[in-house]
Amino acid sequence: MLHGHGVFQEEHEAFRRTVRAVVDKELRPFAADWEAREEFPRELFTRFGELGFLGLKYPEAYGGTAAGELYEAVLLEELGRCGSGGVAAGLGGQFTIATGPLHLFGTEAQKQRWLAPAIRGEKIGALGITEPDAGSDVAGLRTTARRDGDHYVVNGSKTYITNGVRADFVVLAVKTDPSRGHKGLSMLVVERGTPGFSVGRKLQKVGWRASDTAELFFEDCRVPAENLLGVEHQGFSQIMGNFQWERLSLALGAVGAMDDMLETVLEHVKQRRAFNQTLAGFQVVRHKLADLHTARECARQLTYHALRLHVAGEYAVAQTSMAKKVATETCCRVADECLQLHGGAGYMMEYDIQRHWRDARLGPIGGGTSEVMNEIIAKQLGL
Repeated sequence: MLHGHGVFQEEHEAFRRTVRAVVDKELRPFAADWEAREEFPRELFTRFGELGFLGLKYPEAYGGTAAGELYEAVLLEELGRCGSGGVAAGLGGQFTIATGPLHLFGTEAQKQRWLAPAIRGEKIGALGITEPDAGSDVAGLRTTARRDGDHYVVNGSKTYITNGVRADFVVLAVKTDPSRGHKGLSMLVVERGTPGFSVGRKLQKVGWRASDTAELFFEDCRVPAENLLGVEHQGFSQIMGNFQWERLSLALGAVGAMDDMLETVLEHVKQRRAFNQTLAGFQVVRHKLADLHTARECARQLTYHALRLHVAGEYAVAQTSMAKKVATETCCRVADECLQLHGGAGYMMEYDIQRHWRDARLGPIGGGTSEVMNEIIAKQLGL
């Protein structure tokens, strides 16, 4: 079945086949083991670099392929089928959120220093926004960066940071002028090993277990002023711009995950027998699957609509927020219903459906909660 529906062309579908082959051969067979170990090999970053997967939307000057965001959209969707939300999140975090600000706001020197090695998979990046007391409320961030000569002195902490344990650099949201609310935010690149920067414990999560999620601490951490991304006090708009692609990426990943779950459950109901017939023989099961496929298709079409607008350069904040909310919430419902259709087996760790169920639950929380999406949509309505 062509996924395209007017978004993807044949060359994107050819790329999809390439990605799917990589996922089926190099990720899926090992995903359960990585989930159990709660980490995946660092070499996956360099492997994805070799394949050109980390620089699809970046210029060739930095090692990218400049193929464009639609190719990245295909990659994100296919990663939803890799058998581990954590692997998808760790690799996806590299090309969706950590490197985006470098590409958009970095100087030539900054791009050569961090973006190019990140595209090769040699340096792992993280985006540091969320704090213990501020997540979606970006204006409420408390981590400060005080200018002192040719350095910024950073104090504060971050939490729930994807790739935070292994990151070679963190693109950090800081308050350069704490008195100005959201107008006093800036973005600084902080390198691993900078005195005063320490990584706390690796956080244990319900799902996305193979990804590393960290607490970061900054105590009088001196960061060279040349590590400032873009212009001082422009951080809020930099962060908000980046959020659009992050939200679309979460919606696309949810669509890919739903594809995987529904394919699995279809096989299951055709084989599993009860009361002298297959589960698929029961009308209630057939109708359940009709409903789930319909819900998945609704989520897919809304996501593709937002993607189409975004790629065309249109202002699609409302549609992106709607897609993020609908796709991630639908994914939770699909996972729950698919688990139910597996019966007792669905509750056993040896079946992948429980992993999908756990992984899906982060969708309506991460990258801006569903409640925040509603708030954004309401604002677009003039409320």
